[in-house]
Formats: sequence, C-alpha cells, structure tokens
Amino acid sequence: MRAPWTIAPEPYDSAVAAALWRAYYTEVSDRWYLLHEGHATDPAELERGVASDDGAQLAPPTGRLLVGRHEGEPAGTAGVRLVDDRTAELTRVYVREELRGTGGAALLVAAAEDAARALGADVIRLDTRDDLVEARALYARLGYEETAPHNDDLYAEHWFSKKLAPTA
Repeated sequence: MRAPWTIAPEPYDSAVAAALWRAYYTEVSDRWYLLHEGHATDPAELERGVASDDGAQLAPPTGRLLVGRHEGEPAGTAGVRLVDDRTAELTRVYVREELRGTGGAALLVAAAEDAARALGADVIRLDTRDDLVEARALYARLGYEETAPHNDDLYAEHWFSKKLAPTA
C-alpha cells in the first residue's frame, strides 16, 4: 500500500522550502552540466544559482508555494505565480528521487492548478528542458499541450499550457 501524500501551502522562505529548492536546483543543474559539460555543477556556481532565486514570486497574494509531504516528511514542491490577471505559471515541480512513482508529482500539479484558479487564472503554463523527459511526459499525461515559446529563458526548450476548467 502506498503511503499517503499531503499537500499544503508553505512560506517560500521557510527552512523546508529552502531545503527542497536546494535539492531541486542541485538536481536540474547537475543534470544539465553532466549532459553538456561532463561534470556536476561547480559548488560556487551552485550557490550563486540557489541564491539568485529566493522564491519571492511565489508569495501571496500573486503566488503560492506548495509542499508535498510523504508520510509527514517534506518530499516535493510545486509553485504557481500569476504572470497576468488570467495566466499563471507553474514552476518548481519537484519530488525527491526516492519517492518518484508514488503519485506525488500529479498531486502537486493538481494542487498548483487549484491554487492558480484561486488566484484568478484560467490558463496555466510552464517551460521545461529537453533533457527533463520525465517532466514532459508528466505534463502531457496531465493534459498540458505543447505550445509556441512564451518566454526566452536560456534553459527553456519546451513550453506547455493548459486551460483550467472552473471548479465545480
């Protein structure tokens, strides 16, 4: 039997949020460097990257950071922020590696979609990289459609969007 997940808002600057952000950033940065440069991220560069995005854009009233807990332990995140009155951006979707495949990512994305609706959005979008094939598969499975680019982020190679149905 799979252990239950719980999802709840978390202050973007909490110790839990900071630890999960560091884990997420380390993984995606190392993955990029290993693929393109053949080595993990330089520690000084990793620290600069972690420090460069404190997550403040995920603070209310225009954003939310959600933390998923598995058996009560912090295990993943998803963030959402408004980019305009009707459009939200999904970001920081992450589940600790040892808990992937337990349903947490889909629950985090669904909670982020609910948070986006609560912020007034009727569309949610995201970008991701080519090498993050698991993320692209997740978004496609959850009804996101690949779109034309909506930003010029250096690391964005795929863009997705989903219309948010009103809650019943």
